[in-house]
Amino acid sequence: MHTGCAYLCFMKKATDIFSELGRRLENFGQSAEERAVIERACRDNSWFVPHEVVRAVAAIRDSYLDPNRLTAWIGRYDRPPGLSERRVLVIMAGNIPLVGFFDLLCVVAAGHRCLIKPAAKDTVLMEYVVGLLKEIEPAIPVGFYDGQAAVDAVIATGSDNANRYFRSRYAGMKTLLRGNRHSVAVLCGNETEAQLAALADDMFAYSGLGCRNVSLLFVPEGTEVALPSYAAHSKYRNNYMQRKALRTVCRQEFTDTGTALLIRQLEFPQALSEISVIEYRDPQAVMEWLRTHDAELQCVVANGIEHSRRVDFGAAQRPSLTDYPDEADVIEFLYAL
Repeated sequence: MHTGCAYLCFMKKATDIFSELGRRLENFGQSAEERAVIERACRDNSWFVPHEVVRAVAAIRDSYLDPNRLTAWIGRYDRPPGLSERRVLVIMAGNIPLVGFFDLLCVVAAGHRCLIKPAAKDTVLMEYVVGLLKEIEPAIPVGFYDGQAAVDAVIATGSDNANRYFRSRYAGMKTLLRGNRHSVAVLCGNETEAQLAALADDMFAYSGLGCRNVSLLFVPEGTEVALPSYAAHSKYRNNYMQRKALRTVCRQEFTDTGTALLIRQLEFPQALSEISVIEYRDPQAVMEWLRTHDAELQCVVANGIEHSRRVDFGAAQRPSLTDYPDEADVIEFLYAL
């Protein structure tokens, strides 16, 4: 149990631990050991590529592991007095390298014990990071779930089908469950080349597999969307070529950007390499659409509109400590246990 001064001391120690982790991850990918880890991670998950593994680690280090940001973040909350340490199972996704790290950080920062069930295709990186944490502080309350230990709460991220399973499997337990979400961008028609290049990164980084990857564009009526080319993963490229061939054979309309197919439709795309495009006259109609589809949205890339999950062009893949997935505050959930 962490209370009063004891908890403040604990938080100081936790901040020091994660800050040291950030220091150790600086220039990740330069040493022979780190290159070997990256190679094994990419072998286990054929969607991973070395430069994006390095990118994911850098984003974690810069956004989550800065000591000043950590202190300011956790300082926003008042921890309930007398809150006992709980055992929190974190079931992680594996679509993006180390995508489950943020939940681990939240559980430890809240003063609980984190039991990790990593995705089968992102185990190598998670084991490496946990190993570093154990080197820094052997007593850190983090471990891998053996499938048998009793737990008090569950945080799980997966597909909508997985989410339904989690609801059934952990019925009656405190849970924070996440399913599929999508991200959109709102264009005004006067974006610069730099902004469009940044938007392309928002769309295609990590092969478009993340919930923060933009898959739907709002554009002013009559606007021709001109996106710069993007060096896509070979597996993504295969998907793109297959969808292009299928739509051509079926005589379905699309605009080919060379990287993706732009489809004029009001719903989110069903295929990885397709981007939905919605034309608008009145910005208020865009705002109404966003309100109507809020439960499906992860973030909104835009300038000049107000939205609780709005981010700048090029920032979709760099969430901050307060950019909670599905806008569900993880610390509040953990403090309510």
